Amino acid sequence: MAPLGAMIKTLMTALLTLAALTLPAGAATFAMKRGLNLDQWVTWPAEDKWGDRQAILPYPEWRKFLKEDDLKALKDAGLDFLRMPVDPSPFLSDQTTALRDDLYASVLDSARLINRAGLKVIVDLHLIPAGANRKIGMGQVMDDPAIFAAYVEMARKMALTLAKEDPGQVALELMNEPIVDCDDDGTDLWPERQKQLFAAARASATRLTLILTGGCYSSAASLVKIDPKTIPDDNIIWAFHSYDPFLLTHQGATWAGDFIQYVTGLPYPLTAVPRTELNVTLNTIRDRIKAEAPWARQSGLLAYLDEQVATMDSPQKLLGVMDEPFKTVEAWAKAHAIKPENITLGEFGMIRKEYGNGFVMPAAYRAAYVRDMIERAEAHHFSWSVWSYGGAFGIVDAFDGEKAEPDVMDAIRQLPR
Repeated sequence: MAPLGAMIKTLMTALLTLAALTLPAGAATFAMKRGLNLDQWVTWPAEDKWGDRQAILPYPEWRKFLKEDDLKALKDAGLDFLRMPVDPSPFLSDQTTALRDDLYASVLDSARLINRAGLKVIVDLHLIPAGANRKIGMGQVMDDPAIFAAYVEMARKMALTLAKEDPGQVALELMNEPIVDCDDDGTDLWPERQKQLFAAARASATRLTLILTGGCYSSAASLVKIDPKTIPDDNIIWAFHSYDPFLLTHQGATWAGDFIQYVTGLPYPLTAVPRTELNVTLNTIRDRIKAEAPWARQSGLLAYLDEQVATMDSPQKLLGVMDEPFKTVEAWAKAHAIKPENITLGEFGMIRKEYGNGFVMPAAYRAAYVRDMIERAEAHHFSWSVWSYGGAFGIVDAFDGEKAEPDVMDAIRQLPR
């Protein structure tokens, strides 16, 4: 096995060198400024249905609900690109073997549909966790070398599928929010894995801009652990995500840990209401934790609530929390001579409503948060894309045919052009 490993490393080095020699210095081909994340699967067919052409095509699933006029409306609102999540799991499933070519072709058709609407597109390979309706997700890709190898091959084929598109109109993001290297135990697996993904995609698509990121949910802190000199290629945009402060942006999200599901009703910013009113809300959250959380976790959750509130209970503190990721990435970019236009805030946003939860975040708070994050991104000359078109964080659609309040989209429309 050792000689084979050496051959693979030699081939990767050669591919990286070739990429560096065939690209102009200093800038990515794909340029963007203001964007929105489209949805991925929302009706979630189980994996045993993925072999059914009617169930899985067209792909991604938003094609069943959005038409070209819907996309043109986003262009008219002042956006210039869309980030299009593509769930890789069906490409890794035995259920889709007979439809595999059709899946790749449908992704290409979806990208072209967005381009026809006057918008650029990032094809975003967007893994989610496995569950009752799927066998392969982020955990399996990261933990099983054979499945990761299959994912690398899928990324290569996706790059090949997009290779002939106008590189000024289409870009490819190789993995959304890798869940790896999150433990503070010294492990650093993601940089080498990302190099493998990059080499495979670049060998198939020499002109496409590739979107790369850090590990651990694409956080700013993880991005700065990447040494960009290990990937000698200028046709790259580096992505990070920020939902800070998480206490406010993910209220009621049952899938986001054992704390935030108990938190609802907090304003943005905390100082938007009188302190007496805020205290009533905090006491309601404390009572909910005491009534519903496991007894052994209650004291820790209560202490964490107080700790988080203390970090943002004044305008200056809140500003510091929200600015930190931007400052971290800016310092990293300057240290490595990466231009601001080659940095993107790939995701940010504030929850509207967790499915099945009665609490709806007031639209004015969501719009204020999005405006503040856009202001920070544009002050640093980073591009940005809001999460997302529909669903729990939807700014256009919500759930079950319901429309989101217009406030966030109105805030985007009002941005100076």
